[in-house]
Amino acid sequence: MRSLLVATIETLGPVKTVQAASGFEALRILPREQVDLVLTDINMPDINGLELLSYIRTNPMYQNLPVIIISTEGSRKDIDRGLSLGANEYLVKPFIPAKLLELVQRLL
Repeated sequence: MRSLLVATIETLGPVKTVQAASGFEALRILPREQVDLVLTDINMPDINGLELLSYIRTNPMYQNLPVIIISTEGSRKDIDRGLSLGANEYLVKPFIPAKLLELVQRLL
């Protein structure tokens, strides 16, 4: 899935992407990289996407960082929870790549 996301986003032109295999790895990357947008799944090893989102929204350094949740967890309850925790957008898998590109362009 990460490869598909990167390939889709790279169609926008020369962009730098950084990938994390887990929520914990994402937390380690944030202070070391210039990050303009976070794409996260809810279901990840170690720290899930909602915990990552909560960290981002409560940390003054990252609280305005745009976050898109991309997940198979697509019930109204899941979507509402992600958005109430501060996600800018919530995209349910499977998704249309053009929709992802539209959201990325709008948030950047």
